[in-house]
Amino acid sequence: MTVTPLRQRMIEDMRVRNLSVNTIAVYVAAVAEFARFFHKSPDLLGPEEIRAYQVHLVQEKKVSWSAFNIAVCALRFLYVVTLARDWAVQKIPYAKNPKTKPVILSLEEVCKFLEAFSSLKYRVLVMIAYATGLRHSEVLHLRVSDIDSKRMMIRVELGKGNKDRYVPLSPTLLAWLRAYWKIARPASYLFPGKVPGMPLTRESVCRAIYRARGASGISKAVTMRMMRHSFATHLLESGTNIRIIQALLGHRSLNTTAIYTTVSNATINATQSPSELLPNLPQPPALP
Repeated sequence: MTVTPLRQRMIEDMRVRNLSVNTIAVYVAAVAEFARFFHKSPDLLGPEEIRAYQVHLVQEKKVSWSAFNIAVCALRFLYVVTLARDWAVQKIPYAKNPKTKPVILSLEEVCKFLEAFSSLKYRVLVMIAYATGLRHSEVLHLRVSDIDSKRMMIRVELGKGNKDRYVPLSPTLLAWLRAYWKIARPASYLFPGKVPGMPLTRESVCRAIYRARGASGISKAVTMRMMRHSFATHLLESGTNIRIIQALLGHRSLNTTAIYTTVSNATINATQSPSELLPNLPQPPALP
């Protein structure tokens, strides 16, 4: 692939700001898609073309909120930082974040789902996501050296925001990891893919999850992100302090973590309905 001077400059600008490799790749791909839509270099395009492209993403491609805002972030970086266009921030608006509640698996459903994997490799991979709350990309990029069995911790190197953090390694998860290692003997990445020196791809994991969901009979659309949601919610329901959960998830803001209080059974059921406080309320009629 030919790297144009503009693309190279944008990549250099992102590297100077220490953006992650994954973020750089996503932003470059988003800008390339924008350029292909108009068959022109982005430095020849302006506010009207950007508006038309945003309308195209929403009305024709019907992209998700996250995909739309990735395109916005990429274009803002290009025009604000690399091209230094002073109109960019005002003319490239974000989409409003839909306030959806995360879907959670029950403890029984987690067991049922994990049992449905025919491959030990994928079962352990998904088990890590549930047992630690790691993001999809963070699990895929784990290395054998990140598993510290002496301190019973897993190191997450350069997670989201280019920050390292540690998450606990449970005895149950360690036992499964040891069983997996004895069979697979991974050398570098914990879950190597078909390409030498590279980890499994997201697509291969998504296919395995789709097959396991069908085999489990669970009606919910299970994803790796749902494992992370379930990890946080189950910790909250077991009494773990929300700030500890925030640190384990790698959230910058407590408000992000607080969404799990809206789906926690412990939180919801601990709230007494005002109907229980009504004085002298008649009893319901007896059933025939």
